[in-house]
Amino acid sequence: MKNKWGILAAAIAVGVLATGCGSDGGDKKGALPKAETLAADTGARYKAIRVPALDGMTCDKGNGGFHFGSDLDMDVFGDGDLPQVKQPSGEDKISCFGATRITLSKGAMRATAPNLTTRTTLYEKVADPAASLDKVFSHTMELEKGYGRNPVGEPKTFTTKDLVLKCQQNVSDTFPMTTCFWANYGAIGVVDFFPPDGKHVPIDEAAAQTDKFAVGALSTTGTS
Repeated sequence: MKNKWGILAAAIAVGVLATGCGSDGGDKKGALPKAETLAADTGARYKAIRVPALDGMTCDKGNGGFHFGSDLDMDVFGDGDLPQVKQPSGEDKISCFGATRITLSKGAMRATAPNLTTRTTLYEKVADPAASLDKVFSHTMELEKGYGRNPVGEPKTFTTKDLVLKCQQNVSDTFPMTTCFWANYGAIGVVDFFPPDGKHVPIDEAAAQTDKFAVGALSTTGTS
């Protein structure tokens, strides 16, 4: 998309105030349930991406009425060697709002942004989720850097029994973003977190919310 900046968000039903996700250790309430290794592939594959129920969030299909434009919006790239499961157009996008709206300001422009936006791609099989995650992360972040989205600090990787994740803070069009990519044996996705207080969402908090989103969004029944 070459439209610099994006579209003002449409009105969304007000949800419950978002709560923190915790920042470390799987034994804390809301924290990422870490594991030493990803569980073995059970052979289950996904037929649809459903809108998950996230605490303190109102989620729906689409980008929440906001996009940066100029190719700064996150997506999943570098997955050309994986056989995809076809989805109807737009079904791969979900956005979530908290009760307190995030307003991004640049000069005289103001726009309401979701707390997070997501893209998810389904596959017939991801034989090595960790290797595919590294490939998608590197390819996408390098591509986005070329468009002007600049990384901040070092990426951080996580493993749960359900997913492998890799997150990094970055700056998109002057705004501090936190981005988490995730993968398992049947899907790869990205969750882009907007700054609720003008600062980067902490990586551990973003990883925990990404895990909740991915586990809640994957459906083997074909319903959304």
